[in-house]
Amino acid sequence: MALYARISQDRSGDEAGVTRQLKDCRAEAERRGWTVAEEYVDDDVSAYSGKRRPAYERMLRDITEGRRDAVVVWHMDRLHRRPIELEQFVAVCDKAGVRDLVTLSGEVDLTNGDGLLLARFMSAVAAHESSTKPRRLKRKALEIAETGRPTMGGRRPFGFAEDRITHESSEAAAVREVAARLLAGESLTSVTTWMQESGVPTVSGAPWRTHSVRQVVTNPRMWGMRVHQDQVIGEGTWEPILTPEQGERLQRLLLDPARRTNRTARRYLLSGMLTCGKCGARMVSAPREGVRRYACRTGPDQRGCGGIYVVADPLERLVAEAVLQRLDSPQMHDALTGNEHDDAEVAALAAKVQDDERRLLDLADMFASGEIERVGMKRAREQITPRLEANRRALAAANGRDQVVEYAGRGAELREAWDGLDLSRQVAVVKAVLAGATVLPATQRGRRGFDPGRVVPDWRA
Repeated sequence: MALYARISQDRSGDEAGVTRQLKDCRAEAERRGWTVAEEYVDDDVSAYSGKRRPAYERMLRDITEGRRDAVVVWHMDRLHRRPIELEQFVAVCDKAGVRDLVTLSGEVDLTNGDGLLLARFMSAVAAHESSTKPRRLKRKALEIAETGRPTMGGRRPFGFAEDRITHESSEAAAVREVAARLLAGESLTSVTTWMQESGVPTVSGAPWRTHSVRQVVTNPRMWGMRVHQDQVIGEGTWEPILTPEQGERLQRLLLDPARRTNRTARRYLLSGMLTCGKCGARMVSAPREGVRRYACRTGPDQRGCGGIYVVADPLERLVAEAVLQRLDSPQMHDALTGNEHDDAEVAALAAKVQDDERRLLDLADMFASGEIERVGMKRAREQITPRLEANRRALAAANGRDQVVEYAGRGAELREAWDGLDLSRQVAVVKAVLAGATVLPATQRGRRGFDPGRVVPDWRA
């Protein structure tokens, strides 16, 4: 026979709830002289949420396969809190010939009309209790918030002890220092660097970032306000770390959208595409004295080594020229049409593309030799070109290269128009061909001019 135990929330993680259930169920099985074949335990799993219960599902499989002939459970609501699951359980037991379902309050005969009615009634009551419990908890949380008492669940807030009332002296001092520095005009990045070096860790132990520092000093709890569902609803029952005036100034300084300074238009062709050749970190824009540069930066929100930088203009010119050349290269043509095709449909598309490309070349030769007039060549091109482009797009999509088909074979055309294209269009062309590039360290310190050998492109296949 089987023992089943479940608890929906195990806050301590010590499984005390299921341990008590199993102890009582073992005693009941022993009293009846039954042998326990297996104990099925779902710890910290709700029976009402609809989430999977692995142990329960395994028990059902064992019943279905005839390996279990009875079930002992502490209470019916440990087994089911949704009527639909009860009906499924009854069907499984009926098919397997299992009649004995025992709870510590008595037996439930699922083959008997009265027993089944009782089980259904208990399941309906449990479902009703589960559906009303969240509303009770929300109301209780609001009542607690209205009194100003702190929420006790989850991780403690920075600056306060586990009781959420007492100050953690070193953390509270750090909050005051950060607030003073920010209000004196120091940058958030600089203050975050100081927090990293101060030796005062975050509550989770993660490194300090600008967003985590901002979150701490703009939390109304710091100036003694009680927050419920992101709304300040009154004063808290703890001593504030900051003054309300400081808190309001910090919120205006750090949270006001009008103060954002990162709304400038994109100015870098290769943003997000360059990798540091020393540490592998993503390189970012880092202008200096009016000169656009890419750099591997180090700092609170950057994880680079700070060891590589490169001037943007010559690098972008080099990459753009390489991209445009590649668009017209035989390699690009082969990548789009392919020399070998396992799929019959793809091979047929490739053949159509190659036939139409040959037709266009033949038309050009015929016009050059005087065999046809311009009008005839134009009429023929108007018939061939739309079909060729449609087949190119279909072939590129089938080969997973649809992002490049719009530009393939147009390198010379794009080169003439390049300086007149807006940056977003230039970026689209580059990304269609180039997955990224690695910038290597300079081989000669202080070398004048740009060294193309520092750039290792990663072309799209």
